[in-house]
Amino acid sequence: MATTTSTWSQPVATARSASVPWYLWISVLAVTSVTIGAHWDVSWHRSIGRDTFWTPAHMAIYLCGVLAGIACGYLILRSTFAPTGELDATSVHVFGFRGPLGAFLAAWGGIAMLTSAPFDNWWHNAYGLDVKIVSPPHTLLMLGIFAVEVGALLLILAQMNRATGAGESPAPALQWLMMYLFGLMLVLTMFFRMEYTWDVMLHRAGAYISIAIGVPLYFAAMWKATRHRWACTLICAFYMLAIIAFILILPLFPATPKLGPVYQAVTQFIPPKFPILLIVPAIVLDLLWRKFGESNKILLSLASGPIFVLTLVAAEWPFASFLMSRASENRFFGTGYLDYGTPSFSADALRHFVRPQHGAELWIGFAEAMLYAAISVWLGLLLGDWMRKVKR
Repeated sequence: MATTTSTWSQPVATARSASVPWYLWISVLAVTSVTIGAHWDVSWHRSIGRDTFWTPAHMAIYLCGVLAGIACGYLILRSTFAPTGELDATSVHVFGFRGPLGAFLAAWGGIAMLTSAPFDNWWHNAYGLDVKIVSPPHTLLMLGIFAVEVGALLLILAQMNRATGAGESPAPALQWLMMYLFGLMLVLTMFFRMEYTWDVMLHRAGAYISIAIGVPLYFAAMWKATRHRWACTLICAFYMLAIIAFILILPLFPATPKLGPVYQAVTQFIPPKFPILLIVPAIVLDLLWRKFGESNKILLSLASGPIFVLTLVAAEWPFASFLMSRASENRFFGTGYLDYGTPSFSADALRHFVRPQHGAELWIGFAEAMLYAAISVWLGLLLGDWMRKVKR
């Protein structure tokens, strides 16, 4: 009888761990909400200006903090005051409270986001309605968003790692949920590189350096943590689909500028720029890492860095030239949309590159990008190893 009980209890426990608890869905919904809200808010600023704090875009951003607070607050309070055996075994101690590590991080992020809301409203009233993205309240908001993202990721990682034994494949539902979350994180990390990867800047090395610092780390960590052979390709597919959806959907809604000066006759919401073709290096790295694994992380990183940069440049450089042409001024590529504050004499309006680089200057920049990409891959592989061990 003891043997029978043991035989049946393990599959039951594994099935329970492999399922997707409600708080994981809520955490991922929170990240989805802030991803939509952030791009909607930038479009609002480009199309209308900051007319009031109570815009739907702002509410979508701060809904992320509310949802993270609800899901993770429940986990912490339940683990502290009414723990079950499973919750107790997967909790850490923080200032007398107990709960999963990801719950504490996401809960802090939610609090930081909601704290930044009145601070941001005061800042705009004191210093102007449409100020720069990088301000103290926005910095606090960005830190909060990042904490919610990482907290949600740790919660999914712990759930998946507990359900996955040595040599076993992860539960598909958790695996896909993690890749979707990684895709949203890629959307947001590229969001904060927007200034450097604007289409008129894509014939300068700086655009590729900004991508090489960090994005290959995402790729390597994702590939290791998700245990999926096409992890990098799939998360880039989520990234591209999200941005293309914004391009297609946002202009369907009317908008009128409320701040000046108005250089362009805007009548609808202005969408983001077409996504960077990260999917090309993603496919190549997926194939490379599947063939050679990562037994020697340094050698693999030294090979992966140049491959990432060169394949990205090979795809994006001619595509950027296409984006400067009239053939790209359509609903899909969206290069014909100009925000109300864009002067008619600007590079964005005239559709030409800003100070394009050539020759030695360009290749020195590419070499710098390759070095940063190699370091990012190495750090990502190390991070991915640690992520596979997260169980609390």
